[in-house]
Amino acid sequence: MNSMSSSYSDSDSAPKSCDLLITHIEWLVTVDSKRRVITDACLAISNGQFVDVGKTDALSKKWSARQTISAQGRVVTPGLIDNHLHASFQLSRGLADEANAQQFLYEHMYPYEAANTQEDVRVSSTFAALELLRHGVTCFTDPGNYHPDATIEGVMSTGMRLVAACSCFDKTKSVMGILPPSMIESTGACLDKTEALFERYLGKHHGKLTLSASFRGMNNASDELITGLKDLANKHQVKLQTHACFSYQTHDASVSGTGMAEIERLESLGVLDENMILVHSGWLEPQELALLIKRKPTLVCSPSSSLHNGYGYMAAGKHPELMAMGVNVSLGSDHASSGIVDMVQEMRMAACMYKEVRMNPRVMPPEHALEMATINGAKGVGLSDFIGSIEVGKQADFVLFDATLPEWQPLYNPVSNLVYSATGNTVKDVFIAGEQVLKDGELTQIDHHGLMKEVQDAAKRISSRLDMKRLNKLLWPVS
Repeated sequence: MNSMSSSYSDSDSAPKSCDLLITHIEWLVTVDSKRRVITDACLAISNGQFVDVGKTDALSKKWSARQTISAQGRVVTPGLIDNHLHASFQLSRGLADEANAQQFLYEHMYPYEAANTQEDVRVSSTFAALELLRHGVTCFTDPGNYHPDATIEGVMSTGMRLVAACSCFDKTKSVMGILPPSMIESTGACLDKTEALFERYLGKHHGKLTLSASFRGMNNASDELITGLKDLANKHQVKLQTHACFSYQTHDASVSGTGMAEIERLESLGVLDENMILVHSGWLEPQELALLIKRKPTLVCSPSSSLHNGYGYMAAGKHPELMAMGVNVSLGSDHASSGIVDMVQEMRMAACMYKEVRMNPRVMPPEHALEMATINGAKGVGLSDFIGSIEVGKQADFVLFDATLPEWQPLYNPVSNLVYSATGNTVKDVFIAGEQVLKDGELTQIDHHGLMKEVQDAAKRISSRLDMKRLNKLLWPVS
């Protein structure tokens, strides 16, 4: 991505014009090919791309900008990439606590999802984008729901990037339970609606929208659906994503139902390759490790989800080892029903939980966690030539953290502070393709406070359709 740098020689005497200069960055963490960290740094941006990266003194002489922003007291990173978030679950916070895998899905989340209208999903998805942007995420991957147009409408209105999909299940019943009637579709219907989504949206929204094929769960997907979606993904040159191996229950259900563990089944169907995204991937059998190393799909580690529901896949998982063997591992926050939607906290949990279960402080250093949340995420969705690092020629997606706040001080090591002591709430400003979409913690593209009123109204509508006494497990009396 450095091919453009030769066009801007230091020997040129007259300053060149650009759209935006970000000057006096206290610490710039580029995650570029050399993993440079630059102090008193500067970014030059034109037409939504980085055109120069370097020291403030040099670049301020080299460039004349239409707008200049001082980033004193700021740590700047690439935009974070959340490789797995159910945007339609953003209004489910507090409705699926203390539930095992079967209860979480079949007694809590699927009934919640079935109760959502298109308008509810639009509000939920816009709200998800708000929370993500406020925590420094510039792109996220949604595994799909039953109103994908509403998700696309809501997220695109905020200015952020989205990898969207249709939700596909074609098996009504598994050993774990039965889907709600409104979520039951045939194999043909799933394939048709996925193809229709591609026809409506491929190439739309100025490069901020990417599409994928998705089957939501392996135990509710037939072989015909999985191979059919893979064919569509190949035809349209997009990724195929699914949840896999997130709990012992789902692993055991796969073995009971098909005679194979989940990764083995994907291999037997001929769909396991670098163009797959496997979410969770913690409960693996030894031979499946070998398959992942050979086929190299992208894995998505979602620590808060496993921690909240006690899935154990951070204890059973092999993400650090798989990363060391060349498998691309990224990060995802999964859903608001497990509490946080904060990639900064996900980085800390990924790093620290693996240290704890391995009893090894050298496992998962903070640099690896930040790679998972940036360049690895971009690679996973096929966008690493465009986003995921701060390099000349890439899209100008970046985040300004307020490093004057107590949790950032003293500031000896910005990567350590980001992963081990900061939270996403220290984000001040976010730029996507050179456009400021978050300013001082407020969205710039839509009415931030008006959206929060919509969120409250939607939550009331949804709760009126659900058995809240069963879903809301508050143990103490309410008067």
